Amino acid sequence: MEILGNERHKIFHGDALEVLRTEIMDNSVDLIFADPPYNIGKNFIGHKDKWSTEDDYLNWCYKWLDLCIQKLKSNGSFYVMTATQFMPFFDIYLRKRIKILSRIAWYYDSSGVQAKKYYGSMYEPILFCVKDTDNYTFNTDAILVEAKTGAKRKLIDYRKAIPTVYNSEKVPGNVWEFARVRYRMDEYENHPTQKPIALLERIIKASSKEGDVVMDPFSGTFTTCFVAKELARNTIGIELQNEYVKIGLRRMQLANEFNGEKLHKEIRTFETEKLATAYNLKLFEEPNGKYFHSKH
Repeated sequence: MEILGNERHKIFHGDALEVLRTEIMDNSVDLIFADPPYNIGKNFIGHKDKWSTEDDYLNWCYKWLDLCIQKLKSNGSFYVMTATQFMPFFDIYLRKRIKILSRIAWYYDSSGVQAKKYYGSMYEPILFCVKDTDNYTFNTDAILVEAKTGAKRKLIDYRKAIPTVYNSEKVPGNVWEFARVRYRMDEYENHPTQKPIALLERIIKASSKEGDVVMDPFSGTFTTCFVAKELARNTIGIELQNEYVKIGLRRMQLANEFNGEKLHKEIRTFETEKLATAYNLKLFEEPNGKYFHSKH
């Protein structure tokens, strides 16, 4: 295990269970977002996301779920994801240990065929949990969205003593529509299950304050820590894979190199083509101020 970063933004390069057991103090974290491997066979740089049996996967999950609850402050919040087929097990297990306030569906569209002989999955489930339902952070004003009834349709609520147009803003419901991270997006990193910045912005704005500690035990591309840092929170990221640690260090601007290797964002195919075009074509300025291309 290796500890990187600084006092405000720590990256633990190691196994999540080991780090949670030995390095994170109990009752010390304000917000945890956990997006573990889903046990569906994704390839994480040669490491297959697949356990021998479903029971093996769930038993592993129960261990880190317990540890996350242990590390959470009494007024802390815990958001947790997994595949649709495993979320019922998470739900039943967690409801005996922590209060589940919301069961969120992160919905996204897909241009590809999801399935041909059954209904394809177009969402991923998220549980929003707290330890104390009378004492937890929820910043309503930070996450308001448009209420179309009031903002666009201007309908009148005649049930009130003085009929009034419906509110133009509201707290989001439990179905969230955010686009998945695509290859050509600026935020894209080389990772098969990267979560979008917009998703983490809503969670972190809602359930933490500036200066709070936000932890992600399966950091991947470090979107959680990146967003939390941008929002002036302190961060703890845990990641086993060397390549993803490098993404975290670079993305969070915590280091320019790692183990002697300069850190830079991987150039994508279409960017390579642009660079090649730019290299082979020079811009020349004519006296009239217009430009023309010339190969060199």
